[in-house]
Amino acid sequence: MAQYMFMLFDSEEWYDQVTPEEWQQQMKLHTEFMAAVEAAGARVVGGEALLPSSTASTIKKGDGEPLVTDGPFIETKEALGGFYLVEAKDLDQALALAKLVPSGTIEVRPVMDTSEGSEAPA
Repeated sequence: MAQYMFMLFDSEEWYDQVTPEEWQQQMKLHTEFMAAVEAAGARVVGGEALLPSSTASTIKKGDGEPLVTDGPFIETKEALGGFYLVEAKDLDQALALAKLVPSGTIEVRPVMDTSEGSEAPA
Protein backbone atom coordinates (compact mmCIF):
# COMPACT_ATOMS: atom_id res chain seq x y z
CA MET A 1 0.00 0.00 0.00
CA ALA A 2 1.20 3.51 -0.78
CA GLN A 3 1.08 6.42 1.64
CA TYR A 4 -0.64 9.70 0.89
CA MET A 5 -0.59 12.97 2.84
CA PHE A 6 -3.99 14.65 3.06
CA MET A 7 -3.39 18.33 3.91
CA LEU A 8 -6.52 20.07 5.18
CA PHE A 9 -6.98 23.76 4.38
CA ASP A 10 -9.77 25.93 5.78
CA SER A 11 -10.51 29.51 6.69
CA GLU A 12 -9.20 30.18 10.18
CA GLU A 13 -12.10 32.52 10.99
CA TRP A 14 -14.20 29.49 11.92
CA TYR A 15 -11.80 28.62 14.75
CA ASP A 16 -12.18 32.11 16.22
CA GLN A 17 -15.97 31.73 16.46
CA VAL A 18 -16.55 28.00 17.02
CA THR A 19 -18.73 26.96 19.94
CA PRO A 20 -17.93 23.87 22.05
CA GLU A 21 -20.92 22.12 20.46
CA GLU A 22 -19.74 22.90 16.91
CA TRP A 23 -16.25 21.71 17.82
CA GLN A 24 -17.58 18.39 19.11
CA GLN A 25 -19.67 17.94 15.95
CA GLN A 26 -16.58 18.57 13.80
CA MET A 27 -14.57 16.04 15.81
CA LYS A 28 -17.40 13.52 15.32
CA LEU A 29 -17.17 14.05 11.56
CA HIS A 30 -13.43 13.36 11.66
CA THR A 31 -14.03 10.19 13.67
CA GLU A 32 -16.56 9.09 11.05
CA PHE A 33 -14.02 9.84 8.30
CA MET A 34 -11.42 7.62 9.98
CA ALA A 35 -13.98 4.81 10.28
CA ALA A 36 -14.79 5.15 6.56
CA VAL A 37 -11.09 4.83 5.71
CA GLU A 38 -10.84 1.60 7.70
CA ALA A 39 -14.08 0.28 6.15
CA ALA A 40 -12.56 0.87 2.68
CA GLY A 41 -9.58 -1.33 3.54
CA ALA A 42 -7.20 1.62 3.86
CA ARG A 43 -5.61 2.94 7.04
CA VAL A 44 -4.98 6.28 8.76
CA VAL A 45 -1.40 5.96 10.03
CA GLY A 46 -1.08 9.48 11.41
CA GLY A 47 -2.65 12.88 11.59
CA GLU A 48 -3.11 15.89 13.79
CA ALA A 49 -4.94 19.19 14.01
CA LEU A 50 -2.69 22.24 13.94
CA LEU A 51 -2.92 25.44 15.96
CA PRO A 52 -3.72 28.62 13.96
CA SER A 53 -1.15 30.02 11.54
CA SER A 54 -0.67 32.97 13.92
CA THR A 55 1.31 30.55 16.13
CA ALA A 56 3.60 29.53 13.26
CA SER A 57 7.22 30.46 12.71
CA THR A 58 8.80 30.40 9.27
CA ILE A 59 12.45 29.81 8.50
CA LYS A 60 13.59 31.19 5.15
CA LYS A 61 16.96 30.07 3.83
CA GLY A 62 18.91 32.20 1.40
CA ASP A 63 22.54 33.14 0.88
CA GLY A 64 23.21 34.14 4.49
CA GLU A 65 21.99 32.95 7.86
CA PRO A 66 18.48 31.46 7.86
CA LEU A 67 15.87 34.12 8.68
CA VAL A 68 13.22 33.24 11.29
CA THR A 69 9.94 35.16 11.19
CA ASP A 70 6.65 34.92 13.05
CA GLY A 71 3.63 33.57 11.25
CA PRO A 72 3.27 32.01 7.84
CA PHE A 73 5.57 33.18 5.06
CA ILE A 74 2.86 33.64 2.43
CA GLU A 75 -0.44 35.51 2.62
CA THR A 76 -3.42 33.24 2.02
CA LYS A 77 -7.17 33.10 2.67
CA GLU A 78 -6.99 29.47 3.78
CA ALA A 79 -4.46 27.97 6.13
CA LEU A 80 -3.19 24.45 6.76
CA GLY A 81 -5.28 23.30 9.69
CA GLY A 82 -4.26 19.67 9.96
CA PHE A 83 -3.29 16.55 8.11
CA TYR A 84 -3.84 12.83 7.78
CA LEU A 85 -1.29 10.29 6.63
CA VAL A 86 -3.27 7.55 4.88
CA GLU A 87 -2.19 4.19 3.45
CA ALA A 88 -4.30 3.40 0.40
CA LYS A 89 -4.01 0.86 -2.41
CA ASP A 90 -3.57 3.56 -5.05
CA LEU A 91 -4.16 7.22 -5.89
CA ASP A 92 -7.73 6.55 -7.01
CA GLN A 93 -8.62 5.15 -3.59
CA ALA A 94 -6.78 8.00 -1.84
CA LEU A 95 -8.74 10.60 -3.83
CA ALA A 96 -12.04 8.84 -3.14
CA LEU A 97 -11.24 8.86 0.59
CA ALA A 98 -10.09 12.49 0.53
CA LYS A 99 -13.55 13.47 -0.73
CA LEU A 100 -14.90 12.24 2.64
CA VAL A 101 -12.66 14.48 4.78
CA PRO A 102 -14.74 17.15 6.59
CA SER A 103 -12.62 20.06 5.43
CA GLY A 104 -12.97 22.83 2.84
CA THR A 105 -9.94 21.98 0.71
CA ILE A 106 -7.83 18.83 0.80
CA GLU A 107 -4.51 18.56 -1.01
CA VAL A 108 -3.47 14.95 -1.59
CA ARG A 109 0.17 14.07 -2.25
CA PRO A 110 1.90 10.72 -2.50
CA VAL A 111 4.62 10.27 0.12
CA MET A 112 8.05 9.85 -1.46
CA ASP A 113 9.93 6.64 -0.77
CA THR A 114 13.31 7.75 0.58
CA SER A 115 14.43 4.33 1.79
CA GLU A 116 17.85 3.06 0.78
CA GLY A 117 17.79 1.82 -2.78
CA SER A 118 14.77 3.90 -3.80
CA GLU A 119 14.99 5.86 -7.03
CA ALA A 120 14.92 9.63 -7.38
CA PRO A 121 11.50 11.08 -8.21
CA ALA A 122 10.77 11.59 -11.90
